[in-house]
Amino acid sequence: MKTIVTVQDAVTAFAPFMEPTDAELVAIECEAPLIEAELELLDVQIALLDRPASALGARRLRRAANKVLAARREVANRVATGEAA
Repeated sequence: MKTIVTVQDAVTAFAPFMEPTDAELVAIECEAPLIEAELELLDVQIALLDRPASALGARRLRRAANKVLAARREVANRVATGEAA
């Protein structure tokens, strides 16, 4: 008879080398505004799925998309200039 075991240890056991480095944490922090803008755009897109097209919905979508583009520009400029945060 075979013993059935879980892989819980493999999933939850983290070695110290698996933690994010300081540089990775800084990179995540720098991209946080972009992530938030993309989440806002996704929220607007989801909200508009079950509604008929309207001028207000189109404006919300356009503003959210512009916010994502502005956040991407800011992240790209930070990367290009070498700024941390």
